[in-house]
Order: sequence, then C-alpha cells, then structure tokens
Amino acid sequence: MFLSVFEMFKVGVGPSSSHTMGPMVAAARFLDAMRAAPFKPGGVRASLHGSLAFTGVGHATDRATILGLAGFVPETYDRGEADAELARLREEKRLRPEGLPELRFDPETDLVFDYERKLPGHANGMILMATDAQGDVLLQETYYSVGGGFVLTEAELAAGKDTDDGPPVPHPFKSAAEMVEMSAATGLTVAEMKRANEISRGGADRLDRGLARLWDVMNGCIEAGLATDGTLPGGLRVRRRAKAIHDALQAERGRNQSAPHTINDWMSVYAMAVNEENAAGGQVVTAPTNGAAGVVPATIRYYLDHVPGASRSRVPEFLLTAAAIGGLVKYNASISGAEAGCQAEVGSAAAMAAAGLCAVLGGTTAQIENAAEIALEHHLGMTCDPVRGLVQVPCIERNGLGAIKAVSAASLALRGDGVHLVPLDACIETMRQTGSDMSEKYKETSLGGLAVNIPNC
Repeated sequence: MFLSVFEMFKVGVGPSSSHTMGPMVAAARFLDAMRAAPFKPGGVRASLHGSLAFTGVGHATDRATILGLAGFVPETYDRGEADAELARLREEKRLRPEGLPELRFDPETDLVFDYERKLPGHANGMILMATDAQGDVLLQETYYSVGGGFVLTEAELAAGKDTDDGPPVPHPFKSAAEMVEMSAATGLTVAEMKRANEISRGGADRLDRGLARLWDVMNGCIEAGLATDGTLPGGLRVRRRAKAIHDALQAERGRNQSAPHTINDWMSVYAMAVNEENAAGGQVVTAPTNGAAGVVPATIRYYLDHVPGASRSRVPEFLLTAAAIGGLVKYNASISGAEAGCQAEVGSAAAMAAAGLCAVLGGTTAQIENAAEIALEHHLGMTCDPVRGLVQVPCIERNGLGAIKAVSAASLALRGDGVHLVPLDACIETMRQTGSDMSEKYKETSLGGLAVNIPNC
C-alpha cells in the first residue's frame, strides 16, 4: 500500500475537502471526458446526492461544482477570479471552459440538490451530464467524493481504484504492525521509510520542494488567520476569534503573566486560525481533510515556537511520519466525515499529528505507533454534526482540541517504551466499525446533534 504525502496533504480551497475540493475535481475530470468525447456538447447539468445535497450549500458544494465546470481547480484557485466568473454566469447562463464550446448552464435549474436519492457507492455522490442542443443527455458520469479531496468514478470505486496500483516501493506496509516490524528489520524510522518510498516514485528534488511548499502554505494559513478578524460567511454570524486570542496571548507573554496551562491556548489559536481561514474559503492544506486542516499545522507550530531545540529542518520528518499514519487510516478505514463521522477527520488528524510530533521529539517507531493510537482512540465515536452545514461550529474549536490531544498523546507515548494494550490497527478497525454503525444523522448531514439543537440563525 502506497499513498503519497502529496495525496494526504493537498493544497486547496476551503471550506471542505470532500464537499468543496472533491466536487471541483470531479467537474474538472468531467470536462476532460467531454473534451475526449466524439460529439459537441451544448450544455451541462449536475445533481448532488446524500451528504453533498444535505450540507452542500453550507459547504459551498454548489459553488465548487459550478466553478469546476467553468475550469477552476483547487490548486490554482483564485477567489477574485471565481467571484467574477460566477457573476458573469448569473447574467449570461453560459460556461466557457477551455477546449470546449460554450455550454448552457443555469445555476438555478441545472444544479439539483437531490435529497431523496442516495447513490449506492458513497454518502458523497454526484452525477454530471453533458447534453445536446435539445437538452438530451449525451454523456453521464457518477462521481464519489470519498474524503480528503479524493474522487472516484462509479466504475473506479467498484474496481477498488482507491488503492495504489503503481510500481513497487522499497518499504511497503499496509498496517501499523507491518510498519513497526519493517522499521525494526531495516533500522529505518517511519519517516526514512516513507521518504524512500516517495523518492522511488517522484525523486528527491520533487519531494523536498513539495514538502517545503506544504509547510509554507500551512504556516501562511496560520498567519493569515491570526491577522484577520471580522465575521465568517454563511449566516451564523460566527466571529473570528483567533486574532483577538493571539493578541492577548502575546500581551500576556510580554508581561510574564501566562499560567502554565496557557500553552493549550497557543495550540488552540494556531488551529483556530487555520480553520477560520478554511471557513472563509481561503487557501488551506488538507490534513487529511479541510474540516480537520488545523490540527497538523497547529502541532507543528507548537513544536517550532514552544519546544526548546526545535528546528524547521525537522518539519519534513514530521509531515512524512504523519502522512504514513494517515495513509494507514485511509486504507484500512476512512478519513471521510460523511462516511464515518468526525472521528475520521479530526481523529485521524490528531493521530497523524501525534505521530509526527513524537517522531521529531525522538520517539521510536513503537512510541510513534502508540502516540497515534492514543490520539485516535480518544476521538472514537465523535460525530460530524455541523450547524447549518457550515464548517464552523463545532469544527473550528474542535481542531484546537484535536491539537491539544495530539500533543498529550505524543507526550504520554514518549513517557513509555512503546508497549501498550490497544494496537493502532485495532483502533483503526474500531473506528471503521463505529463509523459503519453510526446513524447517518451524525455523518455530515446536519440532521442530528448540535445541528438541530441550537438555533441556526
């Protein structure tokens, strides 16, 4: 099993990897299919199903789908250009993607939220259609946004294309037990094995440049969040709090008035800064999803800013270790809130962050595995019940608590020798089973929990 660090960590756009980035990627793929087709399309239509329908507006799924059909992709997304394109489309009702003729598309009628029909492959399903001049369907494809920005067609999902089919890598492991055994046999750390695997596929230069960019974007997202106040979009009138909290923390530190527990506020504010940026539709790095994007960068900033002897040169080791753990969770369970609740998003992120921190603090592979297990175990059963379908409440604060749990898990693991009762593999399987048993009300549909028990306006 191989899942690249650049698949676990993707530069993209908020507020959701599965509901925003995924549909945009699916639409881009459909444009490619249209360009390869032997006919000339006259228009396009789209229908959203399952969780994409129920929380689509709050997650900007409609906006992302339309922009994807207009030719936008997450990696190069520009908010100003997107707003201008949507304004033009509202007036002209025509899409102009590169390499295709003008396409009829009325956002009011050609994008349907189908609340009745859930598609069989995954909770996040969508159907895209190309039509002729009379409106008859010429080409149709079903896509599933399976979490973290990963997208599969109906045929790919049925064929198991969610797994790696590339050339062999030097150190393949598909379970935590195999990872620990392979590390012991080779004398390599988790990050060293992951690095060798990455280099075998893409080369050292691409890896190093890519890792540096990931941290630059993550850290830039933190800084943007710490510098911005105001109210988040969406109608809940949620105030940005990261800037004010950060300003207060800096002032307290200057007066030497900080209590020891204030370190928790620093971790929280870094994570909240990221997730406020995500909620505002800014540029983020999925880690492993947008809804959980604050945990890993917050833990890295905690390490760099608050741990004596920390070095930025260790950040690639952190990211590689975290990606290895995230790959195990995705391969053996899920990172999708619509599939397994928030345990699959913030829980997975906390496990990744705990492992990464444990690694850069000198932990053994056994301690790294233990750290990831502790962090994930104490997120088991966590529901995904965003108020009004927005990635704001409880998501923003939840990332802060996820970072705190990650640091605590790494610290506890480092106090031990790596021997513990519950293996990470068993915890991942438990998360999968818990997600399977969880009511759909608590899996990113906003039909239960906090989403129905507090006012939505």
